[in-house]
Amino acid sequence: MRTKLNLNTFLNRAGCKLAVLIDPDKFNPELIEIAKRCEVSCFLVGGSGPLKQSVHSVVKYIRERSKVPVILFPGNEHQLSPLADGLLLLSLLSGRNPEYLISKHVKAAPKIKKMALRYLSTAYLLIGEGRASTTQKVTGTQPLTKIRDIVNTALAAEQLGFKAVYLEAGSGAGKCISPALIAHVKRETVLPLIVGGGIDSVAKARKIAISGVSLMVIGNALEKKPELLLDISSIFSKP
Repeated sequence: MRTKLNLNTFLNRAGCKLAVLIDPDKFNPELIEIAKRCEVSCFLVGGSGPLKQSVHSVVKYIRERSKVPVILFPGNEHQLSPLADGLLLLSLLSGRNPEYLISKHVKAAPKIKKMALRYLSTAYLLIGEGRASTTQKVTGTQPLTKIRDIVNTALAAEQLGFKAVYLEAGSGAGKCISPALIAHVKRETVLPLIVGGGIDSVAKARKIAISGVSLMVIGNALEKKPELLLDISSIFSKP
């Protein structure tokens, strides 16, 4: 029997934790087997747009083969499963599209209650310039580019009662979130930080891991090269 996951306690646990993000439409079962040999703290399951593959079936597959917590990372109100250990309840605060600020949440609320899912209210901030990410295209929003805007948005999230801030560089981004930006946000907020996007090498992962974030998320890079997880995991290996 799996113990119930307290997301707030999990995220506030000391040190940076490693999360593997799985897009159900690009699900590679081999990655779950590789993760068993690594210091992976949790799996995130979800995608930006409409999915062909069921989130529920992917969560079920992982749960049957791994003891690592499976946390939902939903792009919309349909990407839910009662089998998940928890849910990042994302609100796209970097954009001004009401659909992703509150409308999707209203649609998801009765489902979340019925499934008795444990959730963590999370401010989701798209960061950076360059190639438009899938999230930008789906939501019709633009990322934040100015440090002051990013910091102020994170500060607003704290004042609004959010429990975490997710800084997202974008799926397949060439650059990851910089340690300097992370330091700026950490100086002005007390919320735990989740960071993802553009982390496609051990060098980048190491910089993020020592920057003071609570959770580092790697997804797109592992879709292309699953064995990269073994190398990145070495950063988190216990002595």
